[in-house]
Amino acid sequence: QVQLVESGGGSVQAGGSLRLSCAASGYMSTWYCWGWFRQAPGKEREGVATISSTGSTRLRDSVKGRFTISQDNAKKSLDLQMNSLKPEDTAMYYCGYFANKCEYLTNPLYPNPSYSSRGQGTQVTVSS
Repeated sequence: QVQLVESGGGSVQAGGSLRLSCAASGYMSTWYCWGWFRQAPGKEREGVATISSTGSTRLRDSVKGRFTISQDNAKKSLDLQMNSLKPEDTAMYYCGYFANKCEYLTNPLYPNPSYSSRGQGTQVTVSS
């Protein structure tokens, strides 16, 4: 099973930037889908951005134009560059891994149990 470890969270003021990283270890299948999810206190977990093994990306509407997801297949790493951060971006951020194509998921941005590997999370706090 793929193990995931997130890093890069922190506290910033609104308008600031952070870069999150997710390091994967273990065997990754030829086709996979992975991404970033977040959960704020008292709210349900939601998908932020996903990327497939072929590089196809999806972002939730509220982060389009501000966040960029990228991956380094050779290093088995997943990054999330977050710019123009807003207080509503405050949450625990997790990466998740699905061992098949994103297209096999009805909605890749939905944090369903198909993402069988999940990290422990990294906290992002944005103050106004």
